[in-house]
Amino acid sequence: MTDHPIPKIMAHIYIFSPSSAVRDKVAFRRGLKRLKAQGHEVEVDEAALASHMRFAGDDATRIAAITRAAASGANVALISRGGYGLTRILPALPYKQIAKAIDAGTQFVGLSDFTAFNQAVLAKTGRITWQGPALGEDFGPEQEPDDIMQACFDDLLLEQGEGTGWQRPKVEAERRVVVKDAPLWGGNLTVLTSLLGSPYFPQIKAGVLFLEDVGEHPYRVERMLTQLLHAGVLAQQKAVLFGQFSNYKLVPAHDKGFKLATVLDWLRSQIKAPVLSGLPFGHVQTKVLLPVGAKVDLVTEGRDALMVWGHI
Repeated sequence: MTDHPIPKIMAHIYIFSPSSAVRDKVAFRRGLKRLKAQGHEVEVDEAALASHMRFAGDDATRIAAITRAAASGANVALISRGGYGLTRILPALPYKQIAKAIDAGTQFVGLSDFTAFNQAVLAKTGRITWQGPALGEDFGPEQEPDDIMQACFDDLLLEQGEGTGWQRPKVEAERRVVVKDAPLWGGNLTVLTSLLGSPYFPQIKAGVLFLEDVGEHPYRVERMLTQLLHAGVLAQQKAVLFGQFSNYKLVPAHDKGFKLATVLDWLRSQIKAPVLSGLPFGHVQTKVLLPVGAKVDLVTEGRDALMVWGHI
């Protein structure tokens, strides 16, 4: 039997900056170099390194960059970084062009502030976009890209990603969860909550909502969840998944035992839907790619959780 080499993935990747200005140019260039070394054709938007105050160019510049990304014909349109900037330009996004690009095979990928893009495109067009890596944060650090993130990104390029699995904390192992054919949606909790009440907040019922955040103390996480709860959003879901809530600092003398686990326990007392934690996604190196708007099946067995969306 002769071993055959695994075919090299070659994709057209378009890098654009829809949110904050790229400050770490070294990480930006390192990320480009790594993607090119993987055999990809990497096209950089003409305004990818633009800067206007804290933004990657003024509003018109960033809208034009998104329009060019939609017209690029790329396999993947990948953001350079998150930050802030998309919510203020949502009314002017070229939704018809974005939908046409997705229908033609372009996958829009990002996280953090990109949550606004994910939700707006889902609300306005019903199309699937992805929560996943950013160029600088995930392909540009000094260390090599995380193996799991890279494998999930490769699966997206090969159009063979089918789902993800993870292990829940022991305290969640007793409750078995089975959810069938539910729309997956969510992303960064702060950005998602900021869209509530706007036409860019998807009206998802019987869905699987996933959440992550960075630098937010658990009491602020609870406050945002309370807003979603009082708006009736959480009670309408079949499951709520907690990704990674990273880089926050507790104040033991004041918090007196109040922590993220406290917030999870409180939320479980407020809604009937299962609240699962441990999803490998967020502002961390080990992250999976998640299709916002896709129908998923979710099942748990003991501590093991599996979420499947099949071929998209």
